[in-house]
Amino acid sequence: MANPLYDSLFAPHRGNSGTFLHLKNGSAITYEAFLLMAGTFANAIRDAGLEPGDRLALQVAKSPQAFAVYAACVSAGVVFLPLNTAYTPAEIEYFLHDSGAKLLLCDDGAAGALAPIAAKTGASLMTLNADGSGSFAQAAKEKSVEFVTVERSGDDLAALLYTSGTTGRSKGAMLTQNNLLSNAQTLVDFWHFTSKDVLLHALPIFHTHGLFVAMNVSLLAGCQVIFLPAFNVDDLVEHLPKSTSMMGVPTFYTRLLDDGRFTGELASHVRLFVSGSAPLLAETHIAFEGRTGHRILERYGMTETNMNTSNPYDGERRAGTVGFPLPGVELRVADPESGKPVATGEIGVIEVRGPNVFVGYWQMPEKTKEEFRDDGFFITGDLGRVDEDGYVHIVGRQKDLIISGGYNIYPKEIELLLDEQDGVLESAVIGVPHPDFGEGVIGLVVPERGRDLAAEEIMAAIDGQIARFKQPKRLVIVDELPRNTMGKVQKNVLREKFGDLLSG
Repeated sequence: MANPLYDSLFAPHRGNSGTFLHLKNGSAITYEAFLLMAGTFANAIRDAGLEPGDRLALQVAKSPQAFAVYAACVSAGVVFLPLNTAYTPAEIEYFLHDSGAKLLLCDDGAAGALAPIAAKTGASLMTLNADGSGSFAQAAKEKSVEFVTVERSGDDLAALLYTSGTTGRSKGAMLTQNNLLSNAQTLVDFWHFTSKDVLLHALPIFHTHGLFVAMNVSLLAGCQVIFLPAFNVDDLVEHLPKSTSMMGVPTFYTRLLDDGRFTGELASHVRLFVSGSAPLLAETHIAFEGRTGHRILERYGMTETNMNTSNPYDGERRAGTVGFPLPGVELRVADPESGKPVATGEIGVIEVRGPNVFVGYWQMPEKTKEEFRDDGFFITGDLGRVDEDGYVHIVGRQKDLIISGGYNIYPKEIELLLDEQDGVLESAVIGVPHPDFGEGVIGLVVPERGRDLAAEEIMAAIDGQIARFKQPKRLVIVDELPRNTMGKVQKNVLREKFGDLLSG
């Protein structure tokens, strides 16, 4: 029976005794052993009463078993709903209620708090722990390793991923088999992945980056994966010499650069470093190349679209940009209100169209309609521009745009200027209520390690470099910026904390 995603990612590895996953404890799992485990899981999912199209929610620690649940869902035609391990029971209740999930898999330690919530929303609850134990794993052990893959079309849903919900309640992005498969096929070719690669994987697998980009690409290429439970610099230093590629968020690279053990020799076996999920500072890009000779490949994607653009594999990987639209992906920069394309170099909202773009938000037809143009382009909400050479620059989120005294202010422009100042490690710029201008600019600055910064000196240094209306009304020195699990600065947290700084 046809099941495009399973047939392409998993089925080709039947009988493959080669290593798929290298684990932190030194053990390894072959492709064949992984598929046999996924087969028992698929049988356990079916016997739990789930039918094709039903949703399975998973909130467990990263493990081979957790990833095998994804494979089992694809095989069984069940829609996979991975959930951030940091979500609270109250948040889990919303996801279960909204998705109508029939089964929730969680760690034993969370079962007590989540059992009443599962019962309230009509979901069954079973457990799956990082060591492979739990009621679900036990039930699977009693099942056959053989499972007849359910017939699905490329247009059938494969996954439901919820957005972060920083501007309202979280939305479930509906991703089809074709959405996931087309993107993986493009990236394998564009990033030159083959069965000879060994990918160093320290990302979480509840997010599109670690789950669909890293793992789908690895499966399609048939390569090996060093599958680490979490990010740890010691682990990266230990395993880099055995790796040919690494995908990470900017924090991975800044932490490596802070470690004296990270040298060009240590990274000499790696052919490709990829960064995404949050902007990579140009300074990090330059420092990394200076240390290792490698230019990090930065790309741009999102929950709703997987990957949209990438710096080239061969050719100039330009710091501060996310490269060009991937093959098959159309990208334009448009006026947010009219939807009309803007001129080269001008800032507007980024819109994309292609086989990678999701089909809409779960049970939100009106919201879906709002986010798509009539010609099928998805309005990403990211502000950007395309330069004369065709490179795409991200300048911020549309919701982060500051309008002060009637003027549009793009935080990224000010952040780049602040980051250039002596002793500044990084910065974030937000807009907060202002009694005269509607919004005023606030700058949050993190010092480099061991440096003392004076806000007045920084303000004096940037005076005259940008228009007066763009300059921060206040500059605050902070120890660090709040980030989510993928390394993105949480500006909503900053706005909440500093929201009354100019109004009170």
